Amino acid sequence: MRRYDDPVDVRKGMVDGSEGPEQFLWRGRLWKVQAVLAHWVETGAWWDSAGARAVLGTETAADPTEGGGPALAVLPDLAAEREVWRVEASRGRLSAESGGGGVFDLLFDWSEGSWRLARCLD
Repeated sequence: MRRYDDPVDVRKGMVDGSEGPEQFLWRGRLWKVQAVLAHWVETGAWWDSAGARAVLGTETAADPTEGGGPALAVLPDLAAEREVWRVEASRGRLSAESGGGGVFDLLFDWSEGSWRLARCLD
């Protein structure tokens, strides 16, 4: 599976009886989702934040007297989530069985409100 970090335009709709990505535009080509293979939610790397490192003692906390405020005030949203949709898709009218398709991991980042293509097996 090849890795990417490409922005994609996604149109949601009904696929396999539930709502999810129905079509996406990647590198100027339209892909039609044939099936949703998996769907899950990933949280942000909270353990790698400056606040977590400060609590563990591996990074110094901000000094409130220097205008930085307490370290906890600068914590990023540790509950940042993104949805991952693993889909089988084909180009245009071609079906995946005819060799015109592949498996794609589409990410929806809730904090940015944007879609990205993360992985592709074609």
